[in-house]
Amino acid sequence: MSLQDHQILMGLTLGKATKYRNQYNASLLQSIPRNVHRKSLGLNIESLPFHGGDIWTLYELSWLNTTGVPQVAIAHLELDALSDNLVESKSLKLYLNSFTQTRFDNWNEVQDILQRDLSYCAKGNIHLKLMTLNSTIHKPIEILNCECIDDQSVNISGYDLNPGILNNSVNKHNIVEKTLISHLLKSNCLITNQPDWASIIIQYRGPEINNKAMLRYLVSFRNHKAFHEQCVERIFSDVQHFCKPEVLSVYARYTRRGGIDINPWRTNTIFVVPKGRLVRQ
Repeated sequence: MSLQDHQILMGLTLGKATKYRNQYNASLLQSIPRNVHRKSLGLNIESLPFHGGDIWTLYELSWLNTTGVPQVAIAHLELDALSDNLVESKSLKLYLNSFTQTRFDNWNEVQDILQRDLSYCAKGNIHLKLMTLNSTIHKPIEILNCECIDDQSVNISGYDLNPGILNNSVNKHNIVEKTLISHLLKSNCLITNQPDWASIIIQYRGPEINNKAMLRYLVSFRNHKAFHEQCVERIFSDVQHFCKPEVLSVYARYTRRGGIDINPWRTNTIFVVPKGRLVRQ
């Protein structure tokens, strides 16, 4: 990591004592260049091997209407993975909190402000929609039709990231199309080391990947420190490098923290993204 990249991370409010403000303040938002991590993966940032997005659910959003009555909403945010920056999640929480005692004319004004500020922070395309708590858009807990790899009989003793586990893990003579899921992904915040928990979906077509090797590889993230988006891009890159599938999609549904869940997905094909929340969300 370069000195400049290190200074960017050290300048974040993440991991530091902060004062909560309750009057709207867009300057609270902080961004992190996506290329900080992508360079370390050896990715060609001018020609990435994937496209995708980051799906955010913002559960703690409230403001006052013109007569002072609190309004409550859930925001659904989709951020293009090709945006220059990712939005740092603690700064987003502080930013959302700044709406709490601020009066706005109507819901459309709030939605437009969020769209404008987050687009500027990310320097990329976003789609944002506010929803009432009784909105018909809300979905029940989703049960995904995937092959779960968690209940295998396997011995695991390594909990430090080890992409080499995937080396020689495929059967080149058996071409398959599979959608795997594991609920055992756990990584840690790059700055605070707080645990991040997720269910991870890996959909691929190509030489069959040994499920035990895949499980060991995913569990090796247990002590790894990285942001959600970075973990998904590393998993995509490692699987592509060692297993060489023809097509690949990687999608993580992370549990919420501070009223926010983040769900990054990366693919090199057409991928229908399940957007319903999982049982831990």
